[in-house]
Amino acid sequence: MRTTPGRGLQPNALGTFDTIVMAVAGSAPAYSLAATTAVLFGAVGLAGPAALLYCAIPMLGIVLAYARLGRIDVNAGAGYSWVGRTLHPFLGFLSGWALVFAATVFMVAGSLPAGSLTLSLFDPALAENTALSCAVGAGWFLMMLCVVLGGARLTVRAQLLMTGVEMLILVVFVLAALLHRGHATAFDWSWFGLGHFGGASGFASGALIAAFYYWGWDVTSNLSEETRDSRRTAGLAALVGIGVVFLLFEAFTVAVNVLLTAEQIERGGANVLAVLGHEIWPGVGGKLLILAVLLSTVATLETTLIQVTRSLFAMGRDRALPAALGTVHRRWNTPWVAIVVVGAAALVMFAAAAAAGSVEQILGDAVNAIGLQIAFYYALAGIAAVVAYKGLLLTSVRDFVLGGVWPLLGSAFMLWAFVESLGELTTASLVIGLGGLAAGVVPMLVYWRKGSAYYRPARLDAARVLAAAETFASPDSPRARRVDESLATDF
Repeated sequence: MRTTPGRGLQPNALGTFDTIVMAVAGSAPAYSLAATTAVLFGAVGLAGPAALLYCAIPMLGIVLAYARLGRIDVNAGAGYSWVGRTLHPFLGFLSGWALVFAATVFMVAGSLPAGSLTLSLFDPALAENTALSCAVGAGWFLMMLCVVLGGARLTVRAQLLMTGVEMLILVVFVLAALLHRGHATAFDWSWFGLGHFGGASGFASGALIAAFYYWGWDVTSNLSEETRDSRRTAGLAALVGIGVVFLLFEAFTVAVNVLLTAEQIERGGANVLAVLGHEIWPGVGGKLLILAVLLSTVATLETTLIQVTRSLFAMGRDRALPAALGTVHRRWNTPWVAIVVVGAAALVMFAAAAAAGSVEQILGDAVNAIGLQIAFYYALAGIAAVVAYKGLLLTSVRDFVLGGVWPLLGSAFMLWAFVESLGELTTASLVIGLGGLAAGVVPMLVYWRKGSAYYRPARLDAARVLAAAETFASPDSPRARRVDESLATDF
């Protein structure tokens, strides 16, 4: 059984509540709504609530897969390690690469709204200046880079403050929306049905965008080496986190459908929550939701930095990428080389984005491209969980459904959305999404030829791991009770 001691990251830095907060912040409810609502509405119209609902069901299968895999292999690389040890090291590397690439692209996609929102608090006209938004967004990004460099404890303290204020504002506006009397469109239960998608390709496009909404809860797995009782905590926190953001996503998407016209949504773009806030509470409401989005954006920059740097740390530690990436700072116990590398790469991308076009255009292309990467590595993790637990799936109906059928259906859904959406995406989205994935083949082959031990893995088999845990300690010992508790099936 793989454990955390001696790996350099600070163990036991996060508790259960801290990890739940990180899961919620990773999915970034306010940012996701602001950045993606107009994109989702443009793709599926009033079917936004349905897209979020039908994507949440298979996404839960992926959450279950992560929870089960995390019980038998605690690793900062998460899917990179699990897929490599169950399916094939090449697929494992590409799974890790997909997360790294998607997260690096998100550094720009997430920082641009932070920059434009900050400017809009002072002068709405300045928010339209892409170059200035890039500069201010880069400032926020560098600030979060320093926080992540300072260690897990500093990171979670900052996260508690930002996410706490964000959630308070969002809950207040959900209640205010329920009490609001005026509406642009009457509520219709058909928004949760399949009739508004316009066919399979429309449904797939909506599902891919919805996957971007939920993306980020898996930061709990990347933090597993720094979490107390992580074999249980990481999966539980992910489940609670995705439940919270699902309710918020549905509430606000319905509120947008009811309170705003199609023209308001399209004109609002990445600022659609400010338009909604002004509609609910003229004057002050727009500013408050801008603040919530700003806090959410900065918070999710922090969690995304954790995901990409911990993944690079694990890949460097395994010599699947340059070994320097696995270097940990002696004082802060953080992978400082990986953090510096990600920071440098993101700053180069900021410079490119400043000349690429409008904030809305960059966001639209980035969301779809990241959606492809997410669907790819989530699908592989779901299959890996089924393979790892194949010897235990028939021991009970519960194991068969929660450990086999549901994760496998989640993977099938992600792969279907990936393939079906290819014909609907813009050239820029395809180049970023598929080109970024293909770029990972080069370092993969280079370090495979160099003889990295990652490409000669010990197979990950849940039955063997659990049997070894039972043999390791006698049934009545305190150690055995701790093992049983940490490996128990929570779902």
